[in-house]
Amino acid sequence: MEEKISDAIKAAIEAAPERKFVESVDISFTIKDVDLKNPTNRIKEEIRLPSGRGRELKVAMFAAGEAATKAKAAGLAVFSPQDIEDFGGRKGHAKKVANQYDFFLSEVPHMGLIGRHLGTVLGPRGKMPRPVPPTLDPAVLAAGLASTVVVKSGDKMTFHASFGTVKQSHDELLANAMEVYTRVTSKLERGIGNIRSMFIKTSMGPSQRIEVIN
Repeated sequence: MEEKISDAIKAAIEAAPERKFVESVDISFTIKDVDLKNPTNRIKEEIRLPSGRGRELKVAMFAAGEAATKAKAAGLAVFSPQDIEDFGGRKGHAKKVANQYDFFLSEVPHMGLIGRHLGTVLGPRGKMPRPVPPTLDPAVLAAGLASTVVVKSGDKMTFHASFGTVKQSHDELLANAMEVYTRVTSKLERGIGNIRSMFIKTSMGPSQRIEVIN
């Protein structure tokens, strides 16, 4: 399978038209014979990519006081408890902010407030904040997230994930793609036997099918 994925990555990048922005490289899976109506069968994995994501991630934190100072020092955007309440009354603005950042962190005491005011915005996007205990420097958590991708199926048989960008080397992209493939298949009862099809593409380029024999 590694050779097939390698060939698909090469073909996807060669077929992608030149763009004025850095395209991501995505892998998509269509699974079969899995009852996704049962939440325990759904795929939801946070995967640390060995070669990183190939781009800088935007991370924001809901914090006050000393935690806010630490977060700002780490280069994170910071939103106060008052901001959380304001977002609750301005859903359009809240959605823009939710789309602007890849991950959110929060001091533990603000999690309830976030659930009340932002749960309906962040939840469906898979961006509910990760709680940061007082003993943990948010910079450490943010650094770990910089190479993390979230792969989730929800109740859909087809799902995808970005595993890098066209700026990365072939070996870097292959290592990342294999990490995602291995993790996804490990969560399926029959492994590759539960995969109907797989594709690799750049964000704007044509899809390259990966032959799946099962």
